[in-house]
Amino acid sequence: MKQRSILRLGATVLVLAGSAQLALAMPDGLPPVQHSGAISYLSGGVGSDRSAAIKDEMRNYPLVLEFAGKTDVGNDYLADIPVQVSDAHGNVLLDANSRGPFMLISLPNGRYTVTATYKGKQAHREVNVTAGSHAHEVFIWPM
Repeated sequence: MKQRSILRLGATVLVLAGSAQLALAMPDGLPPVQHSGAISYLSGGVGSDRSAAIKDEMRNYPLVLEFAGKTDVGNDYLADIPVQVSDAHGNVLLDANSRGPFMLISLPNGRYTVTATYKGKQAHREVNVTAGSHAHEVFIWPM
């Protein structure tokens, strides 16, 4: 009986230790990093906690995209926006949907065209990514 209690206690400690390691490995509120070839990105920011976590992470990415719709009373964040990033030669490097109003993208230095679409309306931005700088593009569509 005593030995069984010690085994249960040991198993509980192992489970709790594993949970603590997992919690430390994933920052609160951040979505998982996604990959498209050599490009890594994360997208999200729905809800105030997640939005704050993404805003904290922005400094670690050379390109930040933000999506909103203009209303009579201000702007509303948008999600599920199709995004394409092409290099200077027109090669599509990233073709993904945003999972929230923010998309943070790691790209090597260079000139890129970003195309975002909302309700069939495309918007294009030319961005230049250079070492030590951060490009931040805001896409706002009429609602």
